[in-house]
Amino acid sequence: MLKLIPLGGLGEIGLNMMVLEDQDQILVIDAGLMFPDDYMPGVDIVIPDFQYLRENKDKLLGIILTHGHEDHIGAMPFLLKECKLPVFGTRFTLALLREKLREHRFTTLPPIHQVAPGNTTHLGPFRIEYIQVNHSIVDGVGLAIETSEGTVVHSGDFKIDSTPVDGQLTDLGKFAHYGKRGVLALLSDSTNAEKEGFTLSENEVKRTLNDLFQEAQGRIIVAVFASNITRIQQLVNLAMDYGRKVVFSGKSMFTNVALAREAGFIQYPEDLEVSEAKAHEVEDDELLIITTGSQGEPMSGLTRMVQGRHKYIKIRPGDTVILSSRFIPGNERAITNIINSLYEAGAEVIYEKVSDIHTSGHAKREELKLLINLVRPKYLVPIHGEFRHLVKHMQLAVDMGLPAERVLLARNGQILRFEKGQAEVCGNVKTGRVLVDGKGLGEMGDVILRDRRRLSEHGVVIVLIAVDETTGEIVYGPDLISRGFAFESEVEYILEDAKCVVLEVFDDMLHPGVVEPSQLESEIERRLRRFFYKVVDKGPLVLPVILPV
Repeated sequence: MLKLIPLGGLGEIGLNMMVLEDQDQILVIDAGLMFPDDYMPGVDIVIPDFQYLRENKDKLLGIILTHGHEDHIGAMPFLLKECKLPVFGTRFTLALLREKLREHRFTTLPPIHQVAPGNTTHLGPFRIEYIQVNHSIVDGVGLAIETSEGTVVHSGDFKIDSTPVDGQLTDLGKFAHYGKRGVLALLSDSTNAEKEGFTLSENEVKRTLNDLFQEAQGRIIVAVFASNITRIQQLVNLAMDYGRKVVFSGKSMFTNVALAREAGFIQYPEDLEVSEAKAHEVEDDELLIITTGSQGEPMSGLTRMVQGRHKYIKIRPGDTVILSSRFIPGNERAITNIINSLYEAGAEVIYEKVSDIHTSGHAKREELKLLINLVRPKYLVPIHGEFRHLVKHMQLAVDMGLPAERVLLARNGQILRFEKGQAEVCGNVKTGRVLVDGKGLGEMGDVILRDRRRLSEHGVVIVLIAVDETTGEIVYGPDLISRGFAFESEVEYILEDAKCVVLEVFDDMLHPGVVEPSQLESEIERRLRRFFYKVVDKGPLVLPVILPV
């Protein structure tokens, strides 16, 4: 019996993590994160719940990483703190992982094995072959995994670009090879399953960028994902073509460019690069600045430039600013704010809604059809996407002639069981999301998140009372302090009335001297919350503090 168990990445963007279990041994594919939603104040990142892996530690064989994006490797430091698993990945993916583990202060690394497309790995009952795929980050792979029940093909994140500028073609021949041999199940990227046609080639983006370089009279500032090494190399090449020096800006940009140069994925002469501190020494029409901030991130290089907080570079009239990325859902407001601020500073702004300066790294519908036709799987499992993407992928496969019962539409935690050539979705394992504040020094629970939401929406009221520990009589207070609760003109009389509510609690207690402070605090909190809802229709976080003296 073979089991596939998604622990993340189905019905959501991010948190990608898949478990394969065969002959009582477990192989893990990817361990990604996602960034917090607006309703998660103070949360830095979100990672999958590893409970199932904790419960089966003795069965774990290793983890395969398909590529280096955060939604596929971002949870690795947290997983490796709990499970010292062997890790398998391509050169650049492992370079990013090592840097991430260094940031998390790992003193000893787990066994790390570098692989390349065409290599095979044997782990227990699994034989894994790595298949080159084209994506928006270099060194991505799909997987062909031979199991006791048949071959499972995992697409990884992929697109089919017949003219990639980095030469990393998706190896359609290898996918077809396994299709001829027979494939039990295809696990395929669903991110762009709603979008018709083929993905725009990176070569088309190159042509657009070339036109913009030709027209620009002043500085060119390009905001791009630091992980998009191919795009960064394109920009560097254009800088050399047009006689411009290059400045890199942003922490992740510095890190990724250094790692990519070391791995041979970015190449340029030493004298091409200029430090941020010396950018002012270069003529405007001879300078290219490649920076982070394409999503309007508050601490990114571009945001600091436009807000005047960057130490060396500020946006000024005559600049051409190119946002060479797509608008990620949820970031639209931050991006449009940045665009407006750039225009206010006098810059010319180019972004995806007005020019082809970005292409997706994920296959659109025609490419998904092509992969299904090449692999010819008995079963299709749509992965990597929100639920509507999975449904659209299912509908596409059914329209192509795959019987509906052979498309396994699953959610996180559901078990896909394969036995004797038949498959079904049966049973569940515990899964979910873990909210992380900082680098995992404390995983956040629902209570903390609820309190933070209440603080952000309604403010806080602190009640200070000192009581005689013998008699229970109040010797100081009640003193009420509020922050972010009500308008200044209103708060004084509201808090005066609230003091009376607190005193009523003490009057109602028959023997306050023998009542536990925690009971008093609980009752004060309950009555004050009810009072505040009645008076101002708000529920601030109420923190009673009773000091026995």
